[in-house]
Amino acid sequence: MLLRDCIFKIVYYYSSVTKKSTEKFLRSPVMDMDFSKQEERLRDEIRTWLRENIPKDRRPLEGADVCAYDLSWQRKQYEGGWAGINWPSEYGGRGLSLIQQLIWYEEYANADAPDVGICFVGLNHGGPTLIYRGDEEQKGFHLPRILNGESIWCQGFSEPGAGSDLASLGTRGRIEGDEIVVNGHKIWTSYAQYADYQELLIRTDPEASKHKGLTWLICDMRSSGITVRPIRMMTGEHDFCEVFYEDVRIPLRNVVGELHDGWSVAMSTLSFERGTAFLADQVRLARTVDLLIDLAKDTVGPEGRRRIDDDTIVQSLSVLRAQVAGLRAMAYAGVSRIARTGLPGPEGSMIRLYLAQILQSAHQVGMEILGSRMLDFGYGQQGWVFDYLYHFASSIGGGTSEIQREIIGERVLGLPRGR
Repeated sequence: MLLRDCIFKIVYYYSSVTKKSTEKFLRSPVMDMDFSKQEERLRDEIRTWLRENIPKDRRPLEGADVCAYDLSWQRKQYEGGWAGINWPSEYGGRGLSLIQQLIWYEEYANADAPDVGICFVGLNHGGPTLIYRGDEEQKGFHLPRILNGESIWCQGFSEPGAGSDLASLGTRGRIEGDEIVVNGHKIWTSYAQYADYQELLIRTDPEASKHKGLTWLICDMRSSGITVRPIRMMTGEHDFCEVFYEDVRIPLRNVVGELHDGWSVAMSTLSFERGTAFLADQVRLARTVDLLIDLAKDTVGPEGRRRIDDDTIVQSLSVLRAQVAGLRAMAYAGVSRIARTGLPGPEGSMIRLYLAQILQSAHQVGMEILGSRMLDFGYGQQGWVFDYLYHFASSIGGGTSEIQREIIGERVLGLPRGR
């Protein structure tokens, strides 16, 4: 039976039985797991450290203050021994097991710790890719700087004509001696205006098939010929940027993997994003749904009754609880799979797709419960309206929902390739 069918059966059951049973379902834990005494001691250690070290002030919305805030928090985690919890210890990480990582993310979310922010690409894209595909010189120089908050990374993958169809990208690299000369245009590059380095995917063999002629490079963002133009989001931020390259010279030693083999390296990069990189978001999502249930009990609607007494609201909350339970089960299955294979696989696209859908649904239900209260309702780092607007991007970034479905169909279910 498909997981989706199981979820729908759960929802149908709890929306069909008595209201008392439904409310019991809404109060019940999303999922219980048994942890060893050693793991519980780790949980206590994490909880104590976070309580004593989490920044007390709210993260700035944008500007240079964002860099100072995020890098300061990253350095504090590094100094406390909590940077790169999923990185091998030989590369400066904590080397936690996957179960221990789950414990970290649970406590991190429950403590309302700051988002990883500008450190996301380095910690979850560039760093892991270098660990598995980089050479020793690249690892030795970049990995310590990513972990201690010394360098910021951005991603140069998407282009105006090659977003969902990444292999159609047209930014070119011409080999001249021991350098690659890059010309082209990237878009939706998060924090490019602050970044020190970029994971850059370009076309170095225009005669090869579109998946065969690509190369993954480490690009120094201070290189001559790079122009960055920020893009304002509907949240008011300037996180996304366009990046223009005009005869930018990058040393051949900055190639990660093999020349013209960038597609396989890029798939490694995206596998990390679709695998374990969003575990903290999943834990926060469960916490958000619990908050929505409490809000529904405390909020009176325009008709003068509690929102929890509205059958439509209760059904929506029941669906969300069942979906969160299903997502958590998928995450735990993914953790188990990665523990066996050592690398995230295409199944991570299922988690990425489903997480985006539930995030958007949860914030929509929150709008329905809160009504006009949403405008000044304090939630997370910036408030409920900010998060509602921000999560429209969750079904686009890292590969659109349509691309995730194609990956699931072809690489997980073995269906014929779409035209």
